Amino acid sequence: MIRKIILISLFICSPFVLLAQLTYGTTGLLHAPSAEMQRDKTVLIGGNFLNREITPAGWTYHTYNYFLNVTIFPWLEVAYTATLFQSQHIGIDWKVGKGKFTNQDRYFSFRLRLLKEGQFWKYMPAVVVGTSDPYTESGDGQISSTDGNGYFCRFYVAATKFIPIGKEQIGVHLSWLFNHRNDYPLNGPGVGITWNPSFHTPLRLIAEYDAKDFAVGATYLLFNHLHAQVELQRMKYFTGGLTFVIHLK
Repeated sequence: MIRKIILISLFICSPFVLLAQLTYGTTGLLHAPSAEMQRDKTVLIGGNFLNREITPAGWTYHTYNYFLNVTIFPWLEVAYTATLFQSQHIGIDWKVGKGKFTNQDRYFSFRLRLLKEGQFWKYMPAVVVGTSDPYTESGDGQISSTDGNGYFCRFYVAATKFIPIGKEQIGVHLSWLFNHRNDYPLNGPGVGITWNPSFHTPLRLIAEYDAKDFAVGATYLLFNHLHAQVELQRMKYFTGGLTFVIHLK
């Protein structure tokens, strides 16, 4: 029994850290992007409860998503995310199925690392460009549509730099987000701060502004394979999820 307790303690106190996952199903902060990348050949399978306050205007109800994310190379990440629709969202008679999840919105996300932190200069931040839901099948098919599908469309550039403060390291994350959406417009800066306490590195505390709202939250990596995230958007609306982590290399 004592041996089991020791093994569990070692797992919990493991020095490995998984980077927080966006509700988009990609690497980042809570809902804002960062320039951090997963380890090469990392596979993430997970899902989230999404408070209606964090989703685009089309969702007037709480919903869920699930995703598959693969870091194909150290500099390239691809994710597939599906978000559930209730019946009234797609025009089904409310008497037949209102309040039931009957369909889903699907989209891809891509992240490309341009620079590693400290690559050419010790003070140089990491830089990543990325997009989520860039293309929609609505109409004749569009890039960055204003209406219709493409609910989670966004483009961004993000920079991340870790600053040592005594025994601790504080992550500073800056980004610029943009899209053409009428229902969920983005065109402005995002900023975030992260801290993994040196005395318990599986825990990460996060504060951010995602170009629309402020949020605070935390992530926790358990047994190196189960990643949990909780978020309070506008400091009061709960969103959270779980991700299973597989390292193929």
